[in-house]
Amino acid sequence: MDLWSKKVWGIIAQVALILTSLYGATRGEVCHSSLVSHLLPSSFRSSSQLSSSHGPGFAKLNRREGAGGWSPHSSDRYQWLEVDLGGRTQITAVATQGRYGSSDWLTAYLLMFSDTGHNWKQYRQEDSIGAFPGNSNADSVVQHKLQDPVIARYVRLIPLDWNPNGRIGLRLETYGCPYNSDVVSFDGRSSLFYRLSPRPRQMTRESISLKFKTLRNSGILLHAEGQSEHSLILELDKGKLLLLLQKGRSSSPDSQHLMSLGSLLDDQHWHHVAVEHHSSHLNLTVDKSTLWVQIPPRFSHWEHDQMSVGADWGPDSRRGGLNRNFHGCMENLVYNSLNLVDLTKQKDQRVTVKGNVTFSCAEPVFVAMTFTSPQSFLWLPGVTELSSTGMSVGLQFRTWNKAGLLLNFDLPKQEGAVWLYLSKARLHLQIHKPGRAPLELSTGSALNDGQWHSVELISRRGRLTVAVDGNEGATAHASPSFLITTGVHLFFGGCPAEGTRQECRNPFKAFQGCMRQLTVDSRPVDLIMVQQRLLGNYSHLQIDMCGIIDRCSASHCEHGGSCSQSWSTFHCNCSSTGYSGATCHSSIYEQSCEAYKHKGNTSGYYYIDVDGSGPIRPQLIYCNMTEDKTWMVIQHNNTELTRVRPSLGKSQHSAHFEYTSEEAQLAAVISQSEHCEQELTYHCRKSRLLKMPDGSPLSWWVGGPGEGQVQTYWGGALPDTQQCACGLQENCVDPKHHCNCDADRTEWANDSGLLTHKETLPVRSLVLGDVQRPGSESAYRVGPLRCHGDKNVWNAAFFDKETSYLHFPTFHGELSADISFLFKTISSSGVFLENLGIKDFIRIELSSSTEVLFSFDVGNGPLEVHVEAGFPLNDNRWHRIRAERNVKEASLRLDELPAATQEAPTDGHIHLQLNSQLFIGGTASRQKGFQGCIRALQLNGVTLDLEERAKITPGVQAGCPGHCSSYGSLCQNRGRCVERSNSFSCDCGPSAYTGAFCDREVSASLKPGTSVSYTFKELTLNKSSSALPSSIYSDMTLRAENISLSFRSSQSPALLLFIGSYYREYLALLLNKHDKLEVRYKLDSSKDAEILSSKVRNLANGQLHTVTISRLADAVSMQIDQNAREDFNLTSDVEFNAIRSLVLGRVSDYGELDPEMVQLANLGFTGCLSAVLFNSISPLKAALLHSDSSPVIITGSLVQSNCGSTSANTYAAETTDHLSGHSGSVGTGQPLVNAIRSDSALIGGVIAVVIFVTVSALAVIGRFLYRRKGTCQSQEVKTVKPEDSPELPFSSQTNSTQHNGPSENQKEYFI
Repeated sequence: MDLWSKKVWGIIAQVALILTSLYGATRGEVCHSSLVSHLLPSSFRSSSQLSSSHGPGFAKLNRREGAGGWSPHSSDRYQWLEVDLGGRTQITAVATQGRYGSSDWLTAYLLMFSDTGHNWKQYRQEDSIGAFPGNSNADSVVQHKLQDPVIARYVRLIPLDWNPNGRIGLRLETYGCPYNSDVVSFDGRSSLFYRLSPRPRQMTRESISLKFKTLRNSGILLHAEGQSEHSLILELDKGKLLLLLQKGRSSSPDSQHLMSLGSLLDDQHWHHVAVEHHSSHLNLTVDKSTLWVQIPPRFSHWEHDQMSVGADWGPDSRRGGLNRNFHGCMENLVYNSLNLVDLTKQKDQRVTVKGNVTFSCAEPVFVAMTFTSPQSFLWLPGVTELSSTGMSVGLQFRTWNKAGLLLNFDLPKQEGAVWLYLSKARLHLQIHKPGRAPLELSTGSALNDGQWHSVELISRRGRLTVAVDGNEGATAHASPSFLITTGVHLFFGGCPAEGTRQECRNPFKAFQGCMRQLTVDSRPVDLIMVQQRLLGNYSHLQIDMCGIIDRCSASHCEHGGSCSQSWSTFHCNCSSTGYSGATCHSSIYEQSCEAYKHKGNTSGYYYIDVDGSGPIRPQLIYCNMTEDKTWMVIQHNNTELTRVRPSLGKSQHSAHFEYTSEEAQLAAVISQSEHCEQELTYHCRKSRLLKMPDGSPLSWWVGGPGEGQVQTYWGGALPDTQQCACGLQENCVDPKHHCNCDADRTEWANDSGLLTHKETLPVRSLVLGDVQRPGSESAYRVGPLRCHGDKNVWNAAFFDKETSYLHFPTFHGELSADISFLFKTISSSGVFLENLGIKDFIRIELSSSTEVLFSFDVGNGPLEVHVEAGFPLNDNRWHRIRAERNVKEASLRLDELPAATQEAPTDGHIHLQLNSQLFIGGTASRQKGFQGCIRALQLNGVTLDLEERAKITPGVQAGCPGHCSSYGSLCQNRGRCVERSNSFSCDCGPSAYTGAFCDREVSASLKPGTSVSYTFKELTLNKSSSALPSSIYSDMTLRAENISLSFRSSQSPALLLFIGSYYREYLALLLNKHDKLEVRYKLDSSKDAEILSSKVRNLANGQLHTVTISRLADAVSMQIDQNAREDFNLTSDVEFNAIRSLVLGRVSDYGELDPEMVQLANLGFTGCLSAVLFNSISPLKAALLHSDSSPVIITGSLVQSNCGSTSANTYAAETTDHLSGHSGSVGTGQPLVNAIRSDSALIGGVIAVVIFVTVSALAVIGRFLYRRKGTCQSQEVKTVKPEDSPELPFSSQTNSTQHNGPSENQKEYFI
């Protein structure tokens, strides 16, 4: 058929297509008309055909002509069928059918599109799925609607799999509608200039949209400017789109705002770009990716009145430098609904044309090929005659891999081999010749950046040259003593499989990427002839396309993780993000202080991630775990008591509070906490607080989420009452007023209390209105925000039947899903969680008593991840499950066992599409349900409220008791675990320690005259009593005792502990004059004391030592520190009768003791004692913490300290002194305020000097005395090392905040 006939038939086909589409449109079928059925046979091409009756022209859907469809000569994956639609068309669907009346059909295929019949682009579903499912027989039609319509002229279908009992057979149809556009082409020297009308003021947005295609990786698409010197530049740079907003001509960072999107945009395919400008932000779109950008106010007013397209140029432009012009095509260039290309076609006077601008897209043809796998290679024949002048080989490549073979050939007559390859992203050349040292050259860098790079290997006149990227790149030279020419075979990318005849050796990795523009001895290689098997040979190649994919564009790395990639996969670097996993999805931090506490941690600064894998970033928060409750303490910029100073011209004083946590984190902390509070204090003298005499408000504060709301009540009162705490308690100093300060007295008074209504927290600002009157004085304090109780940690439900379950809305975790919860059960199996879709599903179950199974399907077939525990999981103890699924892998972790993982398919479905309800504790079929407890269930960082749903669901109970079986081990040092309804606590009564986990030592420093006497039982017999002594003291007679304590001292001899009895018997623990420990037992008053002396020396060395003594009858054991246990036997009595008291330090009532013991009793003990325990009695703990309710007498100085115990607690003991809602008091003393705020800088400087001198003198004295006499010094203990803890935004400098975080005031020094 001649060219004219082809054009005529093409026009007829287009007219028929338009008419068909219009007819379809009238019937409501929008862009879904048949595109193939009206085409002539000449519009079809194929790689081959079995016979003339199996030709491609017979491949129309539901047609029976010829052999009933197309079949190629051979059935392999290198066959293809191509259709020319006659012009660029919008394609929305494709349908396939087997060859009529045969066993020939496709079961899977690839779909390719092109505008020119070259440079094909593969269509991918979900950006990753390349293969389309085909047919299951020869007659049924399988249609696929394209998720994103394609605009192209040519369609090519490549068979992947077919009926194993037949061969490739195909009939097809595509659906769509005509596509019209206004196209303009630039040759790299041409451009357009437009004079625009500024945007009308009433317009709320400004927009620019266009499509472009190019082979150049850099060039300016457009440059818009306005009279306000604001400019906008859209530029292609190394295949990425840059949007630059600029104010003025300066290039300083303050005058520019740059953003980037997209990648590999120089692939000679059409790409869509849109910029939508709203007042304070803009949306930048490239293809299917959109970037939302908040822009600074200085860039918010555009008012562009001129625009250059294709170049950084204008009639008055003075810009110089390199040629940055765009070389390629654009279409549908629209600015604020104005079609600029159409304006150019009409030769509008507002348009200036420079250079050769055409209105069609003339494209150069570069045939590329894709090396898809390690088995890919291309073989080309080399020279048959030996050249005496040398050789040259050239190519261009692009890849993500750092290593891969580019070229290999043997030197003629088997005199050696040449390898040109990539290693560590550099180009290397190796030449091996027998009997000579290998010749090696290397050049270039970062050649795995996905950009096209040119390579030339030239050998001429004894000079060898390897060049990368021509004049702009790098070159390496050598002068070998032998001639280098190509041999009979040239291999590109890799080698054939072993056993083939061609000689190829590849000691390096195979190349995966794209190549084009191959030349051998300056002659281009025709790759279309290679594709047709007319030249050379190949395997696993895709010819006439470059299939490179940027897996890091629209990165799947979350939370700021950095993405890197190879040809087949990507990797996320999660370091310094606070998140982990293949996509940096899961937080490495806990969501509350409560969660840290129940992992065994103690007070300190911790990173808290309140929403887990959600968008809120982790932040450093102080956790106070010294009480039974665990407090999260969030500071702000002024937690000090601050004096109010009158300001000229201002009738009010206002203060604004900035918190160390971000707004989203503050809201989340308050929401998930059971209780929050914030201290609000006002000290006053002649300064009213809330109301004037006429009732109008004087002062207020703003609190609550967001910007907050005005509040007119004070700390300790209720919202909307306009009262202070004293008004609520009806004890104000003046009953006529509801606040002490409103009495307006000349004496100092205060109104103080806690704000406890979470809806009004935190306090954001404060306004005080009565601060300017003569004689008015006042000070205020707004404490830090303090919250306790994590509602998420203990939110639990008990499923008492296998058929019971809870249901919630559908779980949405399309690309990333993490699920975590705790469970306990006595059942051996059951489903914890299930959510179904049409085909997809996700499920976590206890598959056996020792195994947990995580399974799901996103369209690639079911995938399972197992964790085998190796121990029973149905032990009625809490076990934690953490499951995660993302586009790269699935992982499952049980308790602290190593995580099990399964990788996802490289090019598979990635979206998890669910549509049913989420079932917890059961399944939709009500089979294999779970029986037991589930707690703290979170999906993608969001906690499901199991308790609330359980309250209205039969067969499920809210809450789940029984925590001590799992957490009882946290109670240390003989502490006892106590169950609570939704938690547990540690009873430290039997322990010598205190604290939340009985892990904080109770220590004290003793001086020479210090005595602590604990009385076991007082004698209260009447004279007339006839009871025998043995019956009186029977409950105080011991046949065994256990003693433990720690001490630090430089004194010897010294008496550490003395226990006396009513029968003149005693037990004494002492340091003798040889610095050894002795235990003296006198259990028979008629005999001398037995002395048990340890062999451990030098115990009075000022270091901490731990002693444990146990006796059972006559057997006594003693252990000091980590030394070996020493055993002794008593030879006298074994009963310690009628014990009376235990004394630490100096003994005053020593009765009838021998002279040596009397001397020791008078000496007592000087040093530090810690964790003293006699059986179940802790005398130090009773003296220091419960002196009012314990039978203990303290003589002399006893100061609580820290001996530096080696117990589990390594943290300082924080004191807790909180305001508890009292209404305040009236007095004559002024409030203690921060000197820095209340006094002048001069006074502050004087005070600083005095403090410095004083502290220096005390330090010198303390050092001297410590060396001479021995000290007991409390240690400063830090919960976060300086190098591990970032500097906090704000710090507190006053005593009033010591209970909210460690401060200098908590350090105690005793000399």
